[in-house]
Amino acid sequence: MRTVYSFSLSHFVPLALLAVLLMAGAAVASDEVNSDKTGLALSGYDPVAYFKLNKPAKGDFQVTAEHQGAVYRFANEAHRDLFRKNPSRYLPQYGNYCAYGVSVGAKFSADPTVWKIVKGRLYLNLDENIAKLFNQDLAGHIKKADENWRTLAKKPAR
Repeated sequence: MRTVYSFSLSHFVPLALLAVLLMAGAAVASDEVNSDKTGLALSGYDPVAYFKLNKPAKGDFQVTAEHQGAVYRFANEAHRDLFRKNPSRYLPQYGNYCAYGVSVGAKFSADPTVWKIVKGRLYLNLDENIAKLFNQDLAGHIKKADENWRTLAKKPAR
């Protein structure tokens, strides 16, 4: 007995489209912006929420904007519109990488729930212990991180 399988092109189109979108996101994101393999930045957290809600908030997967090859999610359309008008106002410093890490010459991922706003700039850190080190000399670490970022930005994270 022979089994005959019937496939419709409509079964493959959504999967093919998803694969293309995932590859495109990963191919476009640069070393300057910390994002996952799909191009999603900040683990899906809304960068505007830190400033408008004074806390981290997960973004809606349907409310997004692309910037520098990374995809950002937003809690609502108003946040997305603010971001689109002035992304640099809301983005974490150092391409979403850990601020303390950059201050010591390294690029590593940051936890979007470990954050601080200093003089209108958003800084993320790896974890609470690293944040304590960063906070011990905020001005000094920020100055050093700003200097290091000039050369570190284009280097791949390790």
